[in-house]
Amino acid sequence: MHAQIVLFDGFDPLDVIAPYEVLYAGGTASGGAVTVELVSAEGVREVVSGTGGLALRATAALDPGRAGLILVPGASGRVGEPGEVPDQEVGAGEWRQDEFIPVLLGRTLTTDLPALMKAALDNPEVTVAAVCGGSLVLAMAGLLEGRHATTHHLGLDMLDATGVHAVHARVVDDGDLVTGAGVTSGLDLGLYLLEREAGPQIAHAVEELFAHERRGTVWRHEGLVPAALQSEAPRGRRQKEDVMREKL
Repeated sequence: MHAQIVLFDGFDPLDVIAPYEVLYAGGTASGGAVTVELVSAEGVREVVSGTGGLALRATAALDPGRAGLILVPGASGRVGEPGEVPDQEVGAGEWRQDEFIPVLLGRTLTTDLPALMKAALDNPEVTVAAVCGGSLVLAMAGLLEGRHATTHHLGLDMLDATGVHAVHARVVDDGDLVTGAGVTSGLDLGLYLLEREAGPQIAHAVEELFAHERRGTVWRHEGLVPAALQSEAPRGRRQKEDVMREKL
């Protein structure tokens, strides 16, 4: 399995480094069965994160035609105080340090990334993964409607509002789409992908090396639905259903 991890201006370093190290270690443990590289929509360049100006180098252009895994991270920036709003429209203006996370995520929509990720999702030989706000990047581009996915708990309502079946879980497996929740879930997402693609022995070897045991149950849309939970849904979807009932 070859993994391409996407960099964009303002990315969250831990969203990138955690799965990168897990997958790289998986490649070592498997004798090269897993390879990983950092890419960007624009090609080879230095990409500055949203955390203290830390930069990583994309060594290639994102290739949606290459079989394997493509992983999209979230952004690092300001969450904001209750009621505080960005001083510019989402996706507008030039990138700068300490921006609101929705602005950073929205700016990816003005790049070639949405078209490249659409091609990746249309490719049956590609599994798309996302950590934290990476799910929102894909959802805001209109690529995840009707799919099951997760993101950071603060973004679940926003994810739900885009037509995604938002799931409050550490890792969600929706076939060719696998998503992780908050930033540290990148470790668990990477280990799960290793288990799924390279086998449990490789994933276990990396767990032992990193002294990290995976957290949570990987959620899948299969099996029995717990009766006590059938009425639960993200707030956004419940509100939309209430509006529909009022119209009827």
